[in-house]
Amino acid sequence: MSDTTASVSRFGRFFGTQPDRVEVENKYTEAALERHKREGLELAVRARWIAMGLTGVLLIYLNPHWDVLWYHFILVLICANGWLIQRAGRVGQSRTELLLIFADLLIMTLGMIVPNPFSDDVRPLAMQYRFDNFQYFFIILAAGTLAYSWRTVIAIGSWTAMMWTVGWIIAWWVSTPMPEISTRLTDALTGYPDMAQILDPNSFRSSIRVQQVVVFMMVAVTLGVSMRRLNLLLMTNAGLERERANLSRYFSPNVVEELSQNDDPLKQVRKENVAVLFIDIVGFTKYAAGRDPYEVIEVLRGFHARMEAEVFRHHGTLDKYLGDGLMATFGTPVPTPSDASNAVACARDMITVINRWNLERRRAGEPEIHVGVGVHYGSVVLGDIGANRLEFAVIGDAVNVAAKLEALTREFRARIVLSEAVRVQLEQEGNTAAELMDGFEAHINKAVRGVEYPMDVWVM
Repeated sequence: MSDTTASVSRFGRFFGTQPDRVEVENKYTEAALERHKREGLELAVRARWIAMGLTGVLLIYLNPHWDVLWYHFILVLICANGWLIQRAGRVGQSRTELLLIFADLLIMTLGMIVPNPFSDDVRPLAMQYRFDNFQYFFIILAAGTLAYSWRTVIAIGSWTAMMWTVGWIIAWWVSTPMPEISTRLTDALTGYPDMAQILDPNSFRSSIRVQQVVVFMMVAVTLGVSMRRLNLLLMTNAGLERERANLSRYFSPNVVEELSQNDDPLKQVRKENVAVLFIDIVGFTKYAAGRDPYEVIEVLRGFHARMEAEVFRHHGTLDKYLGDGLMATFGTPVPTPSDASNAVACARDMITVINRWNLERRRAGEPEIHVGVGVHYGSVVLGDIGANRLEFAVIGDAVNVAAKLEALTREFRARIVLSEAVRVQLEQEGNTAAELMDGFEAHINKAVRGVEYPMDVWVM
């Protein structure tokens, strides 16, 4: 019993629209499949309507008589059924969709095999097959590649071959031959029996019918294999999107972009001049003492979310979280002509965001959050550290100085402290230096704890 079930399952794989098991393993894949299916169905319906319209015009050219309305009626049914397929289509197993696809092929088959009720033609039924109507099935098959899975495309080929074969065999069985026509043709082509056999109006030419379905199945399988390869490519792209989304949880967008576009972008250890920013919540240890740990974590999440958004908005890289603070760099992994400007603009906007947040907190009866920001511009060493689990590290005196400037905000009771190196770099980067330095006061030869020499600093 189990062997029979397994055989049926393997056989059934070629007759459904169910995606491969790997195709639905994550939300990114599901979204990609759904988008691909929906867009494909819309394209298929449009292509069908255009193709049926052109076919209708072609039929008038080939058969400029009123009885062509029968075939136009068939075309209208096919267009209407295509609209129903679009409405019923979805990713995964859909019996309604399969039924409509089957109905599509059945309408086509009956329209080609059943004698035209509007025609008074008395030709033998076998003559129906002299018009090469089978080629119109290729339109349905081609449209199927726009929307369906590879299995469904092969199923379309299989169903078409089955219906067409059964149809012409039934037509051959029930048809009423006109032997006198065959006799006269044979007499007229005496000495040419092969020619008489080919032109015989009573002949269904079974060899040609078999050739049609064999060629059609070969095309359907070829298209199915191509669809399979396309499907795997779609899955690969969905997997890449998932990996990129996972990377963005840990790296800033510019690092993710660099990682995604290069094979080994961060391995090379090098020296660069970058801007380094530290921000920290002032008095957070005292704030957290005695409070519910969940409340403390929620405050930290709110703080980090707002600050990292500003870092990313100003084209910075979030280097690391530092408990109640964070470190960001501007100019990594690749320096830009406005790194210092971006860092100072980010620091100012961070203060603006904190002010808005404090307004919300006051309205909610919660204590305000106060921060200190330190920014320095200078040389750092950057590159990957680690073996299997890599981390992009930025180290050097510039990092140490920026951290000390952030600590200096307590002494000045200030929001932001910049180094003189930042101000100089702002002037070199453009005309926004005066605007970005608005509100800052200079302090000359200021001793900074942990820094060997006195520094000129700017305080807001």
